Amino acid sequence: MPATGVVGTQWGDEGKGRMTDLLAQKADAVVRFQGGANAGHTIINEHGSFALHLIPSGIFSKQTINILGSGVIVEPTEFLNELESIQKQGLELGEVVISDRAHLGLPVHRIIEAAFDKQSGAIKYGSTKRGIAQAYMCKAAKVGLQIGDLLGDESYLLERLTPLTVFANTILRGVGEPEGTAEDMLAYLKPLIPRIKPYIKNIVPIIHGLLDEEKNILLEGQLGTLRDLDWGIYPFTTSSNPLTGFASVGTTIPPSKITKVLGIMKAYSSCVGTGPFVSEISGELADKIRAEGKEFGASTGRPRRIGWFDLVASRYGARVQGATSICLTLLDVLSCMDKIQVCTHYEINGQKVDDFPGYYNLINAHPVLKEFPGWKIPIREVRKFDDLPKEARDYVRYIEDSVGVPISHISVGPNREDIIYI
Repeated sequence: MPATGVVGTQWGDEGKGRMTDLLAQKADAVVRFQGGANAGHTIINEHGSFALHLIPSGIFSKQTINILGSGVIVEPTEFLNELESIQKQGLELGEVVISDRAHLGLPVHRIIEAAFDKQSGAIKYGSTKRGIAQAYMCKAAKVGLQIGDLLGDESYLLERLTPLTVFANTILRGVGEPEGTAEDMLAYLKPLIPRIKPYIKNIVPIIHGLLDEEKNILLEGQLGTLRDLDWGIYPFTTSSNPLTGFASVGTTIPPSKITKVLGIMKAYSSCVGTGPFVSEISGELADKIRAEGKEFGASTGRPRRIGWFDLVASRYGARVQGATSICLTLLDVLSCMDKIQVCTHYEINGQKVDDFPGYYNLINAHPVLKEFPGWKIPIREVRKFDDLPKEARDYVRYIEDSVGVPISHISVGPNREDIIYI
């Protein structure tokens, strides 16, 4: 059985977690392949409402193994607190495994981020202040630690922490902040190691054993296309690659084995953080949609920015992700609208643009809008596409035709069962 990517096609917050939670009921494994605790997936099922930041969204399916791949930044305190808070519910949970090659997030990464943020001229990215970018920075500089390093003895750990300390202190010294020691970092880690050690494994034989047995594997991305480090709205991006293509790097699953990609796409637009957001709306209208859709960040609680559905961005997002089908989420939220707008094109320097541009042009883009009638009828109880109001069906088909990828699922509510299959 091929692996299936479950990935965001927009700015993140499209509803990936709820779909992974649904699909995990028939999955053998859910693998997170990138990101850290700087974004969250909100899941509502028969057990309650949960905001997951590091734990894969298959945790509530007891037959599912949940794997944090090598592309993930794992801060031990964040991981243990999140897992233990779920375990306290007394539920039957799936197994959790951390790749020994995932990278370690440490307090020093947050300290560096905070020090940068205080400097004159620093860009305000709208970060969650959890040091994820700085952990990736240390990884790229080859001074980071892999989670597997925690399995070594104290002398080995001190040896591995020393280059990181030198690197971090060079930065902190330059911005006039107090320096730390390798011994300080070791003292922080020592009580955590026995607690996290049972979850650390070499995931290569696990992953490839599942592939050999043709098991059902879901690949869970964090955030969405437009926050991708290379293909998003750089520099207002995350610090990793939430693209299906990176799943091979973060899991060791060969690209040829990832044959299905479910692109998650919200029926309107939202984003957390700063940066260009062409179809953005404000005022009472945005407040109305935000309240109806409960548009507040799962990690920070910050109100999300709201916009009309952006065809230019969403078509680009689906294309770059290689989506083979689309799940359109939060369609029910638009039931509160008399009229609905769609951004069909951008206008840049007097020219109509269909293709999503780089940042240097994106900052000059203005939305070209098309109006659709609303339906003003509650649709959360609808389970068949043909039972939707005509206006809702027309809206969905317009998006499907314009994006160029078939819509296979429509989410009409926050619960597992609030799904229309097409």
